[in-house]
Amino acid sequence: MNKINNIQEKSPRQLEQTAKEKNKLKKKKGVNFANLFIRISLQERVMFARHLAVGLKSGMTLQKSLQMIIDQTKSKSFKKILQKFIDDTTNGMFLSDSMEKYRSIFGELFINIVRVGEQSGTLIENLNYLSSELKKKKALKSKVRGALIYPVIILIATIGIVATLMIGVFPKILPVFSNLNIDLPITTRILIVVSTFMSNYTILLIIALFVFIAAIWWISHYDFYKRIWHRTLLSLPVIGKIVIKVNSTTFTRVLGLLLKSGVQIIEAVEITASTMDNYVYRREIQKGAEELRKGDFFSKYIRTKKKFFPVTLVNMIEVGENTGNLTENLAYLAEFYEGEVDETLKNLSSIIEPILLLIMGLLVGFIALSVITPIYSISQTLTL
Repeated sequence: MNKINNIQEKSPRQLEQTAKEKNKLKKKKGVNFANLFIRISLQERVMFARHLAVGLKSGMTLQKSLQMIIDQTKSKSFKKILQKFIDDTTNGMFLSDSMEKYRSIFGELFINIVRVGEQSGTLIENLNYLSSELKKKKALKSKVRGALIYPVIILIATIGIVATLMIGVFPKILPVFSNLNIDLPITTRILIVVSTFMSNYTILLIIALFVFIAAIWWISHYDFYKRIWHRTLLSLPVIGKIVIKVNSTTFTRVLGLLLKSGVQIIEAVEITASTMDNYVYRREIQKGAEELRKGDFFSKYIRTKKKFFPVTLVNMIEVGENTGNLTENLAYLAEFYEGEVDETLKNLSSIIEPILLLIMGLLVGFIALSVITPIYSISQTLTL
């Protein structure tokens, strides 16, 4: 009989100990480089959790439920992974253990929620929680990306237009001014120097740009870069508030989901830390987990980090820890901060538009002044 249908009852202490042992084994495993090139979209993971829950709830075996998902998915890579799940579980392996081989694809949150569900007999409920929360995470990411599309397009278009003028147009016009016996204004001289440099070294500039982008991508995998970049984001006037709200939403939602699924508080905080994209939040939550192990409240530690954890969040967590309603309070906080993010993103365009218009206006004004001023000087000379 499949292990999913033959789960032994375990105490919370045993569940936590088992999860710790799994995590130790997971840390000993090396990186599976073959999985680095496999990409499973968040939408596919949402549908995987939802369809697996539906299949198991209808009375289907785990293997048949997985086969049903294989028949529905179009991704060849995902089909291979699901087939591996079927083979492993048929041979007596837990689904969560099989998913460990694809940790870089599914993430610790997904695997631990499945593991706790298998061990406690609540796999169907946990999968439903998971699909619901992943769907909310996907919606949040889409909102953030959608709010950034307009500014990015405007910025790229502005850079493209200026580069085209500097490389393709001005080199044919500006030398005329240099050959005239008139004093050119400083703006025109700057424009001539920049345009000449860009037109003469276009290939080198393009190569340098690609090298720069590649270098940024390479160092972005290192902790020192993440530490600097993420702290910089938190320090920015408008962006910093958005980053705090987005991370507060992710933190409360993931921690609430883990606690609701039956994960013990210390392990839940550690797993939550590992799922945070922001390096600063990851470190602070890990330190909070260390304080929990010492016997202190989690709220006691984050109260000292007001820059990253809003007062409302700290107070609600403290009340939840004292009253035993932490899971409910976290769910409320997740909805609250998601609403805050929505409101901020709606107003983001009205905040960014004036800044972009100001930048474009300064560029256009600089270029116009550089070209029109010498023409005016020539016309004055001819008049005289």
